[in-house]
Amino acid sequence: MRIILLRHGQSLGNVDESAYCRVPDHSLPLTALGEQQARSAGPSIRGLIGEGPVAVYVSPYLRTRKTLAGLELGDVVDRVIAEPRLREQDWGNLQDPVQQEVLKHQRHAFGHFFFRLPNGESGADVDDRLAAFLGELELHMRKDPRHPRTVLIVSHGLTIRLLCRRLFSWSVELFESLSNLDTCGQRVLDHDGVEWRLDRPFEQWRESPDGETQVQAGPRG
Repeated sequence: MRIILLRHGQSLGNVDESAYCRVPDHSLPLTALGEQQARSAGPSIRGLIGEGPVAVYVSPYLRTRKTLAGLELGDVVDRVIAEPRLREQDWGNLQDPVQQEVLKHQRHAFGHFFFRLPNGESGADVDDRLAAFLGELELHMRKDPRHPRTVLIVSHGLTIRLLCRRLFSWSVELFESLSNLDTCGQRVLDHDGVEWRLDRPFEQWRESPDGETQVQAGPRG
């Protein structure tokens, strides 16, 4: 079994934080560079899929759906499921720029996993919804003969990190030390018949305070 993780291309919110005050997060478009990144990622994603088929699970946000369209995967795609549990962490609705700057400092000091945003989510909330999603996905991949054994997930930076945290049972401290993938960055999870393996570690902006390090093999069989 194989799961390919892909972050969306560069979006308007990545280059202009004030856009969150004018445009709902779920409606933020890709930039011209983001569209180019998606097209450029297409051949490498197709190479990871091989002859297919692949089941695609995509966050329903505009930037993730446009990234998927830009890959131009064609007939190797067996099904596309817009999965709300893969959405970005909810920061609330149209955001006040002054309040958001205060919240960013508070969140960094408190910890990205447990800090709950007013009218939004904590990282732990995202982790909970991803746990339910992963349980269903693994069941389909193992038990349903009609479900492809290769899956592509097109999602968001924090969501992808938390998905791996859940899959590999990483500590909260390790999760908070990891950096998001670059826009249109990817990681590959392969199941060797015993456990899941990550093709390469995430970049870290600091050492994990508890001393835990990323391992390529996970505990889940």
